[in-house]
Amino acid sequence: MAKFIYTVRDLEGKIYKGSIEAPNKSQAIDYLQQKGVMVIEVSLAATAKSGLGSLFHNKVAVGNVKPAGHVLAFFAEQLSTLISGGVPLVRAIKLLGDFSSDKYLGPVLVAVARDVASGNTLNGALAKYPKVFDYTWVSMVQAGEVGGQLAESLMQIANYVKSNEALKSKIITAVTYPGVLFIMAIGVLIYFVVGIVPTFAQIFSDFNLTLPALTLAIVSISTAIRTHLILILLIVAFLIGAFIFAIRTPSGKRVWHRFHLTMPIFGNFISNIYYERILSSMSTLLNSGVSIINVLSVMENAFAGNVLIQNALIQARKDVASGKSTSEAFRRTAMFPGLMTEMMMMGEESGRLPHILTTLAKFYTEQINQFIARFSALIDPILIVGIGAIIAVIVLSIFMPIFKMSEIGSNM
Repeated sequence: MAKFIYTVRDLEGKIYKGSIEAPNKSQAIDYLQQKGVMVIEVSLAATAKSGLGSLFHNKVAVGNVKPAGHVLAFFAEQLSTLISGGVPLVRAIKLLGDFSSDKYLGPVLVAVARDVASGNTLNGALAKYPKVFDYTWVSMVQAGEVGGQLAESLMQIANYVKSNEALKSKIITAVTYPGVLFIMAIGVLIYFVVGIVPTFAQIFSDFNLTLPALTLAIVSISTAIRTHLILILLIVAFLIGAFIFAIRTPSGKRVWHRFHLTMPIFGNFISNIYYERILSSMSTLLNSGVSIINVLSVMENAFAGNVLIQNALIQARKDVASGKSTSEAFRRTAMFPGLMTEMMMMGEESGRLPHILTTLAKFYTEQINQFIARFSALIDPILIVGIGAIIAVIVLSIFMPIFKMSEIGSNM
């Protein structure tokens, strides 16, 4: 019997360290997994000290910046190919690290290769760099190592990351042009109000004209902006700061995150993005051999960006741990649509839950793509017409007194 030092994460997300005796590392990992915890690292007691010592050093030295998603997808794909081709794991990782074109990922891979060569598992080595390799990465690699299908798990990771990056790219592409157009339009409006309106306002004042209500309103706005610019900026800064402070409080965060999911027009779109990510993550993890308890544990950390979604996943994980089915656990949260929970139930009854989850993820992907296409088709003319209407009002407010001056001149 050998003594192993382990690092695990329990169902509540807490990290624990301890020691265990087992004939070998694989049996030690199996024993810990039977306890329902996520194994982060298992190493021989003789090497644990150096491994833990390098943990803090590596976190400080490398791994503080997350490489781009496509870089990580390429790494997973190439590592899978090399392992499938018979290249030893340590040599494959070091090779990819030495020749990585990414300045952030290269040093991390070299350190990971060194850690694996010293006796650590790959998932344990990757877990030391949570800013680079998240919970999904570590869990899928762990499942691949335990099940002897590391190459397959890495390829699934690559496909998963590529899918997420493709979705992000579509969203960025859809909002980039409208965003640039909106910023330019705001710049033009500011130039009109601050630069052009005051000039004409002085001319009107010299002629002692009685200004129409519209012109008077525009001139008043222009004067207020130029006279109290610093005060306006301070008020805006204060409001932004107060808003940021408010949404960081527990109650404010819940209200803000609920608004994300219920806001007009975009609420359904954002909800569909969460549903797609949850379904694709669950499908990928389950196909890699990760238990449903660990799947939900991984996801509750991965979806910390919205406390409502995270709390729902935490509740679902607790319900599944207590013996309820996955579909029932998701239904009890009242956070997910009936279509999702009903399809989950069908997948459980047929024994094809991962396949059903993949099909559902594709459905929500189509919903997202349709919204992006419609948004891209509608937002441009809406912005152009809206900004054009505002500029037309400003121009009209300037020309109304000019027409009045022309009438006065023609009557003289």
